[in-house]
Amino acid sequence: MRVRRWGTALTLLLTAAALPATGPGTATAAPAGAARPLPRSLPLAQHFDSRAVSDNSAPGAADFDGTGHSLSAQDLAAAGWSPGSALTLDGTRLGLPRTAPGAPDNVVANGQAVAVRGRGEALTFLVAGTGGTASGTGTVRYRDGSRSSYELTAPDWRSGPLSTKAVALPHLNGPDGPTAGPARLYAVTVPLRSGREVASVVLPRRGGAAGALHVFAVSVRDTGRRTGSWAASTAGYRAVGPWTDRTLRLVVHSGAGGPRARIRLANTFASAPVDIGAASIAVRGAGAAADRAPTPLTFGRGKAGTRIPAGAEAFSDPVDFTVPAGADLLVSIHLPGTVTAAPVHQEAAQVSYLSAAGSGDRTADAGGTAFPETLTVWPFLTGVEVEGGPGSIVALGDSITDGVKSTSGTNRRWPDVLARRFQAQHALPRYGVLNHGISANRIVTDRYPGDGVSTDTGGVSAQHRLERDVLAQPSARTVVVFEGINDVRWGTSSDEVIAGLRALARRAHERGLRVVAATIAPCEGYPDCTPAVEARRQAVNAFIRDGHGGVFEATLDFDAVVRDPQRPQRMLPAYDSGDHLHPGDAGLQALGESVDLRALVPGRS
Repeated sequence: MRVRRWGTALTLLLTAAALPATGPGTATAAPAGAARPLPRSLPLAQHFDSRAVSDNSAPGAADFDGTGHSLSAQDLAAAGWSPGSALTLDGTRLGLPRTAPGAPDNVVANGQAVAVRGRGEALTFLVAGTGGTASGTGTVRYRDGSRSSYELTAPDWRSGPLSTKAVALPHLNGPDGPTAGPARLYAVTVPLRSGREVASVVLPRRGGAAGALHVFAVSVRDTGRRTGSWAASTAGYRAVGPWTDRTLRLVVHSGAGGPRARIRLANTFASAPVDIGAASIAVRGAGAAADRAPTPLTFGRGKAGTRIPAGAEAFSDPVDFTVPAGADLLVSIHLPGTVTAAPVHQEAAQVSYLSAAGSGDRTADAGGTAFPETLTVWPFLTGVEVEGGPGSIVALGDSITDGVKSTSGTNRRWPDVLARRFQAQHALPRYGVLNHGISANRIVTDRYPGDGVSTDTGGVSAQHRLERDVLAQPSARTVVVFEGINDVRWGTSSDEVIAGLRALARRAHERGLRVVAATIAPCEGYPDCTPAVEARRQAVNAFIRDGHGGVFEATLDFDAVVRDPQRPQRMLPAYDSGDHLHPGDAGLQALGESVDLRALVPGRS
C-alpha cells in the first residue's frame, strides 16, 4: 500500500480550547542583528519525525508518547477527522494530513523553520503535549524582513482540559490494544503583527525535562473584510429529537446589513460529524413563512450540503443576498440523517420552527406550512456575516446579555438596543453588535464541562470560550465584558474574578481589540444573593471602576444604571423583571441606551 504524505497546506482550527494554551506572546519586532540567522524554511510535512496515529489492528506502528501509546485512526475517522479531509474551526481551514496510520504525522518542536504563508491577525497551531504540558518561545518571520516572537503552550494529550480541546477521542491505542481515553488534540493561537505577511515560522526549541510539544498543523487566520450581523454562542451539547430527515427554520434578528451574506454552522463539543443536506436564507414574512423564495446557500465552492466534523464548523459560500439592518431572517437547515444530540444556544428568547419527521428538504419553501413544530433554542447556527463594513463589537456576557426575562421574539436584549443605535447614526462606524451572552456562564469556572451530552447549557467559562466567541469573530474591534455575577454567587472569590478579568483583557489586547468592562448589576432579593455575595460584587466593581488606567480602555457602570438609589444593593423595581436578578425589558433598554457609543470605538481614549 502506498503511504501518502501529509499535505503541506496544513491550516488550523482554533477553539475556545486554544484559550488557556495561548501564551502572552506579544508580536514585537526583534532588534536588527540581535537574532541568529534562521534556518531555511520547509513545508511542515517535511519536518515530521513522530508517529501519533495507529490503526487499531496494528497499535505498535505508532508511539506518540514514548510509552507505546497512540491515537486511534478509527476514532479519528468516526469524528470526521479522516486523512485528507478538510475542516474549519473559528475561521481557519484545516486540510488534514493524508498520512496512513503508522507513518510520521507530526513534528516534535525543536527550532524547525516551517514555511507558512498568509496575512491575518493570528497564527494557529494544532498541537498536543506528551509527558505533560509543553511550552516554548518561537519566532515568526515576515516577508518585509521583520520578526516577532510568540509563546506556544500545548496541554497534555491525556490530562489536559476537555473544555479547551479541539477534539476528544474515546480510546488510546497501546501495546496491549485499545484502552479507555479520552485522548485530546488542541488548537492554540498566537498573535501576529497587524497587516504583515507571514513568510515562515520557527517552532519553539525543546528544553530540559519539559514535555514534548507536538505540532500537527500551522496556518494563518484572517477574519477580516466582514462584519457580524448576528451571532450566538454554543452553550452546550444536549440530546434532541431524534430528528430524522427534517428541516430546521431558525429565526434570527440582523444587526448590521449588507449586500452579500454567509452563515456559520458549528458542531462544537460534538463527538461525531453532522451532515447538512441543504441550507437557505430569507427575510422573514410572518411566522415560519419567508417574504419571498429563500436564497439557497452552498458550501465548499458550490456544493449543496456539507459534513461538519466533530468540534469543527462550516461557512457557507458568500451569496448575493441583501441582509437588511434590523430585520428578522429565516435560516433553514436540512438534516438528512438522524440527529440525536446537537450543540445549542439554549436561551434564544425567540421561537423558531421545525418540519415534520421525514419531510425532507424544505429549505426552498417560501411558505411556513411545512413547519408545524416550534423550537426555543438555536441548534448548529452560530453566525450570520455580511461582506465589508467596519467590523464587529462583541458583547461577552451571561444571562443578562443573553436576554433572559426579556419578551420573547421582540429583540429587546441590551446588545439589540446597542445594535439599533449603531445603525441609526452616521457619526461613528456602523458596527455590527454580536451577542455572545450565555445564561449561567461564568468568567472563572466552566458550567458545561466541554465534552459529552449534558443537560447543562451554561457553557464553558468566558476564559475558555474567548477565542471562539470573541477573537475569531468577523473583524472583531471591541469586546464588552459584562460577567461575574454567577462567579460571585457561586463562591468564587473577588480576587479570582478580578484575575479572570485581567486575563481576558490581556488576551484581547494581544489581538489588538479594545476592551471595555461593565460593572456587575445588583441582585438583592434573589435567593442566593447573600451579604457575602454582595461584598464580593462590590469588590469586583471597585476594580472595574478603577480599571480605566491600563486594564480596560473604558468602563460602563451598568450597576449605577439599574440599581435602586434608595437601596443600591438591589435593582430599581421599574427595571426588575421580578426575580431581582435579571432586568426586564425596561432595564435592558436602559442598559443599552446608557452606553456612550464613542467608548466602544477603537483608538479613542
